Amino acid sequence: MTFTTRPTLQGTFGMVSATHWLASQSAMAVLEDGGNAFDAAVAGAFVLHVVEPHMNGPAGEVPILLAPAGGEVRVLCGQGVAPAAATVAHYRGLGLDLVPGTGPLAAAVPGAFDAWLLLLRDHGTRSLEDVLKYAIGYAEHGHAPVEGVGAIVAAVREVFETEWTSSAEVYLPGGRPPRAGELLRNPALAATWRRLLAETARAGDREARIDAAREVWRSGFVAEALVRQSRRPTLDTSGRRHTGTLTEADLAGWSAGYEAPVTHDWNGWTVCKAGPWSQGPVFLQQLALLPPDLPAYGSADYVHLLIEGCKLAMADREAWYGDAADVPLAALLSDEYNAGRRALVGDEASYELRPGSPGGRVPRLPAQARARVARSGPGPGRPGAGEPTAADPAGGARVAADGRTRGDTCHLDVVDRWGNMVAATPSGGWLQSNPVVPELGFPLGTRLQMTWLEEGLANSLTPGRRPRTTLTPSLALRGGVPVMAFGTPGGDQQDQWQPHFFLAAVLRAPVRGGLDLQGAIDAPNWHNDSFPSSFHPRGRRPGSVTVESRTDPGVIGELRRRGHRVTVGPGWSEGRLCAVARDPETGVLSAAANPRGMQGYAVGR
Repeated sequence: MTFTTRPTLQGTFGMVSATHWLASQSAMAVLEDGGNAFDAAVAGAFVLHVVEPHMNGPAGEVPILLAPAGGEVRVLCGQGVAPAAATVAHYRGLGLDLVPGTGPLAAAVPGAFDAWLLLLRDHGTRSLEDVLKYAIGYAEHGHAPVEGVGAIVAAVREVFETEWTSSAEVYLPGGRPPRAGELLRNPALAATWRRLLAETARAGDREARIDAAREVWRSGFVAEALVRQSRRPTLDTSGRRHTGTLTEADLAGWSAGYEAPVTHDWNGWTVCKAGPWSQGPVFLQQLALLPPDLPAYGSADYVHLLIEGCKLAMADREAWYGDAADVPLAALLSDEYNAGRRALVGDEASYELRPGSPGGRVPRLPAQARARVARSGPGPGRPGAGEPTAADPAGGARVAADGRTRGDTCHLDVVDRWGNMVAATPSGGWLQSNPVVPELGFPLGTRLQMTWLEEGLANSLTPGRRPRTTLTPSLALRGGVPVMAFGTPGGDQQDQWQPHFFLAAVLRAPVRGGLDLQGAIDAPNWHNDSFPSSFHPRGRRPGSVTVESRTDPGVIGELRRRGHRVTVGPGWSEGRLCAVARDPETGVLSAAANPRGMQGYAVGR
C-alpha cells in the first residue's frame, strides 16, 4: 500500500482540484448547484484572482484545455498579444536590453478575463452573475489571506508606500501588510464586477450578457482605466519610470480564441498541450525522447535520463518556440529527430545548451543564451534569477536577493458527472508586477518580459504576436477518451514537474482500482535551470539540479558523481500539482492536490 499525505479522492458526482481551497470549494459549490465543469472552472478562477493576487489577476493570462463530454479536446488561448507599439526598436530606444520584469512596458494585452468569459458563454450553463458571486463576496466582505500574500507585500512595501500608492491602498490595510487570520478586502475589485453586471444586465439572454461584459472589458470603463494606467509613468525593474504601450485599439482588437491542441502518443496515452506560444510541447518532446525501455522508476539512471532529456527539449524551446516564427513542430516530435537527439544523452551531465536542427534547419539562439556561463561561482544564473527555483512553503513566490519579487501561478482542474473536463493555469497580473489600477482593484500583467529584444528570433518582441508563455496545463487521453487533467504553477519548472508526475501516475501501481494521483503528486520531484529563465533577468545555471531532501541519498550521490550540480532543497519544495481523472469504463472520478505550500486542495463527491 502507498502511504501519502492525503488520499486520492474518488466519487461519481464531480471533482475539483485547485491551488487554493476557497477556489476549489467555490467551484464545487457551482457543481452542487447544477452547473457543469466549465461553469465551475470560471467561478473558481475568479476566486483565485481574489485569494491568490500574488499569483494571478484578471488582467493576466490563461491557457485552458477543455474536453467537452463526447467532443474534441480544444485549447482556449487566453494569452494576449504584444501591443502595436511594442517593438524592439522602441524598447532599445529607451536604452533597454531586456523587457523590464515589472511595470507597464512589460504588459501584453490582458487575456485572462476574455478567455474565461468565452469559456462560460460557449460551454457553460450559468449566468455571469452566478459564477462571479463567490469572487465578489470574498472581495467585498473579505477572506483570510494565506501567509504568502503578506510576505510578498512586506517585501515590496517600500515601493507601494513611495511609488505604487494605489497598491498600498488595497494591500497595506491599516498601514501594514495583510496578516494571516485577519480579513483582507478588495472593495474596488468587488465594485468593478458589480458595475460590470449592472451595465450588462439588460443586454439580452445569458450569452448576450456575457458578450456585453466582454465588450465592456475591451472598450468600456475597464478598457479606459487600463489604458490610463498604462500611460502613467511607473518605476520598474530598470530603476527608471516608463509608460507602457497599451492603447484602446489594442484592447478593442483582441479576443481569446480556440485552437487544436498539440499532441503526442506515448505508451498508449495521448497527451494534449497548448501550442509553441506556450512551452507545452516541451513536455511532449520529453516523452518523445524516452527510450522504449525505461530505467527503474526513481533510480539514478531514471532521474538522470529525465533531466538530460529536459535539457534537450528546453534547448529546442529556446531556439524554435514562439508566436513570431513558423515552428517545425512535426519535425521536433518525429521519431527520426528524437532518435538522433536521444543519442546525445550520455552517462555524464551536460552543461551546454544544445538545440537541434529539425528538418535540417539551423537553430538560432538569443545572444544571452549563447553567452557562456561559468560552471560555478556567482553570475547571472545564480539562484534567485527568474521565477523561484523552488516553491516557497509560505505561498509559492520568493523574494530575490535584490529585494525584487517574482510572481508565480495558479492551477485549476475540474471534471463533472457528465464527463466534461477542464485544466487551466491562470497567471500574471500579480500584485507585485504593476500598480493596482485604482478604479478597478487589480494590476496589469508583465508577460512581455518573456520576449527578447533581438530581431529575428522565434520569441522576439513582435506587435500582434503572443509572448511565449510558460503556462502549460495538460490533458491525457487513453484510447482517444479524456482520462486525466493536470498542471502546476512554477514557470519554467511546470513542464519539468509535470512529466515526472505523469510518469509516476501511469507507471506505478494503481490504488483503489484507479490512478494513484496523490502518490504521484507526493513523490519527490526535481528541476534544473540549465537553460535561460523565461523571467527577467533571464539567468541560467548550467548543470544545476535541485532535488527535494526526501530524494534517496544514493540517487543524489550518483547524480553528483555524474557531474550534476545538485542543490538539496527542503523536503516539500518541488512542484505544486493539481489533478483530476475519470475512468471511462466505470465513470469513477478522482482528484488530488499538492500538499506543498499548505493551500492546494481537492474536493469532490
